Amino acid sequence: MIWYQIRIMKRYLTVFLLLLFLVSTAEGFSTVIRISPGQSIQEAVDRAMPGDTLRVAPGTYPQSGIVIRKSLVLIGEDYPVLDGEMKGNVLVIAADNVTIQGFKIINTGKSNMDDSAGIKFFDSKNCVIRDNILENAFFGLHFSNSSGLTIIGNQIHSGAVREFEVGNGIHLWKCKNSFIGNNEVSGHRDGIYLEFVTNTQAKENLIQKNMRYGLHFMFSHDNSYIRNTFKNNGAGVAVMYTKNVLMKENRFEENWGSSAYGILLKDISDSEVIGNIFLKNTVGIYMEGSSRIEFTGNTFRENGWALKLMASCDQNTFKANNFTQNTFDMSSNGSVVLNTITENYWDKYEGYDLDKDYVGDVPYRPINLYSVIVEKIPAAVMLWRSFLVTLLDRMEKILPTMTPDQMIDQSPKMRPYDIG
Repeated sequence: MIWYQIRIMKRYLTVFLLLLFLVSTAEGFSTVIRISPGQSIQEAVDRAMPGDTLRVAPGTYPQSGIVIRKSLVLIGEDYPVLDGEMKGNVLVIAADNVTIQGFKIINTGKSNMDDSAGIKFFDSKNCVIRDNILENAFFGLHFSNSSGLTIIGNQIHSGAVREFEVGNGIHLWKCKNSFIGNNEVSGHRDGIYLEFVTNTQAKENLIQKNMRYGLHFMFSHDNSYIRNTFKNNGAGVAVMYTKNVLMKENRFEENWGSSAYGILLKDISDSEVIGNIFLKNTVGIYMEGSSRIEFTGNTFRENGWALKLMASCDQNTFKANNFTQNTFDMSSNGSVVLNTITENYWDKYEGYDLDKDYVGDVPYRPINLYSVIVEKIPAAVMLWRSFLVTLLDRMEKILPTMTPDQMIDQSPKMRPYDIG
């Protein structure tokens, strides 16, 4: 009898525990809410519970200022159009664990006062913005004081004509621990703008035809930029007041103009620039006030100046890079050089290799007299390819007087590296 009662009690206990489990996890089951044209997305957001999914049917939704303050997943089916009607922000998110995927967002307001954006995040964590199309937005994606962001596969385009008419494509301020990958950004002020951003990676983005910089970051430490393409922007990348940066296997192409660079490095330290290609830029790299940067395995081809190394730079190392078909390989505005240049390939090198070890037997001076003159008197560029310039350079090679004595590659390579 006692054993029978114990068995009954065990059954009741099992049922009780099962019911307790179901009640405790009931809040974990999410609901799918479907939205059709003519319905209010804001009303659907307001009645949704945290963790719910909102699926938006194809069509046009003339709605702006949609505010999300809870963890939700918004998925567009066949790219429904969210039309901001030029009234301000289209989507504003101030919550954690929000996903926005598969929308076409157009026609934000145009205001520098509130930084009108297609999608704007405040104080958010672990959010995903994936596979959206943004057109005619002042700012495309705007993030403030957020972390754990995943920004993947978005297409962001503006047709603005003048710089003051548009903001940045992807804008992060005081953000950390994020990933920006496989996005396409064009027609904005800056393609990607990062300020006070840390531990973030930008990878395999196509950033082209932006008015100022393809990538612009300031006070943003411990970040990496890998296999991105910066093409035909006002300037490729501007890196300012930053340390511990990795820039690896990127392409900087066709950034032409009076102040256009592949990379502008200003007050940068303790960083690496590895395996990048600088092709057809006015200046491949312009450096000022930068220290302890390793430049290895880069290709500089068909640039006006491959490298402008200002006298305020020190303890930088340029090793195993290719310099081919550049108008000027290097130039500087000072006579004292506190950097290391070694084992690079220079297509202008005219030395010899008697011991056949593929290293030149005489040093190479990458700065020629004409580049020094042009640096001091820009109008002298009109004399390029003239007999006078050729004569001056030949005389300087025989009796160096004006070019920096320490700007020498003691071990120039006779063959280019197989790096691109």
